[in-house]
Amino acid sequence: MTKTNGNKIPSGAECNELMARYSMLPNIVEHSVQVMNVSLAITDNLKSGVTINRDLVIAAALLHDITKTKSLLTKERHDASGGLLLRELGFPSTADIVEQHVIIHNLNLEGRLEEREIVYYADKRVLHDTVVTIEERLNDLIQRYGTTEEIRNLIRINKSQVLAVERKIAGFMAIDLQGAIQAMTDWSRKNS
Repeated sequence: MTKTNGNKIPSGAECNELMARYSMLPNIVEHSVQVMNVSLAITDNLKSGVTINRDLVIAAALLHDITKTKSLLTKERHDASGGLLLRELGFPSTADIVEQHVIIHNLNLEGRLEEREIVYYADKRVLHDTVVTIEERLNDLIQRYGTTEEIRNLIRINKSQVLAVERKIAGFMAIDLQGAIQAMTDWSRKNS
């Protein structure tokens, strides 16, 4: 466990223990690991001087769907319940990111790059355990969760926010954003 501004951040081992304790389905764990990989492809290729807490990105990416398994039965919003759970466990900075991995709030496109933006964007690039385009991911979300026209419209509106976050992240990258993600994907395939 590390600390940032007095906030505890769960270590990788603690994240694995929490994923097991809260019975995350294997496919959700695989998705979360891939979101972490995309997040790190971004975090590890930022311009010099860009400050991002790597440990916080790892923890939030791994735990962003911590209550997803339960929500499949309860129909609760897993972003809200996941944030609440992590807050109760004493991980408020991780909870803040988990709460915003579906819809990001108070986005400042002109401000510093934030950990929550990286995890939010990475989640929108991973369909199950595969890195895909934003278009592919959002089409899948519409098919799986777009049970009403209102929900489908919210997903479509969210697309413009995802693209805005993508442009922001690209501006902070030392290398091409898509190239960084592709290099990570190629490395993962080669080493799996």
